[in-house]
Amino acid sequence: MEVNIKIKDDNICQICSFPRELCICEKLGAEDQQIRIYNEKRRWGKKVTIAKFNGSPNIDLDNLITKAKKKCASGGTYGDNYIEVQGDHRFKLKRFLIKEGFPKEKILIED
Repeated sequence: MEVNIKIKDDNICQICSFPRELCICEKLGAEDQQIRIYNEKRRWGKKVTIAKFNGSPNIDLDNLITKAKKKCASGGTYGDNYIEVQGDHRFKLKRFLIKEGFPKEKILIED
C-alpha cells in the first residue's frame, strides 16, 4: 500500500513549485494585466488611490500592497483584484508598479 503525504513547505510556491526567491508567478501574471489607477473621494473628502487589476488574478496582492505602502509612506489595503493607498499617489504608484515588473503600456492613469 502506497501512501501519498503532501508536505506543505512555506519556502516553495504552491503554484509554480519554484522556491519563493525564484518564483515566476508574479512575473507571468504581470504580463497579462491591464491596470487602471484612479482616485476616489471617501468620507470627509479624503482621497484614496486605487490600482485595479483586470486580467490574471495570480498576483500576491498582500506583498504588493506592503511594498506600495512603504513606497508611498501611507496606509492602504487590498481586495480581490485591487490595491488601495491613502492619498493621491497615482504617478508614484505607476512608477512603483513599473519597477515591480508590470509593463508600462498596460498601466493607465485616469483622472
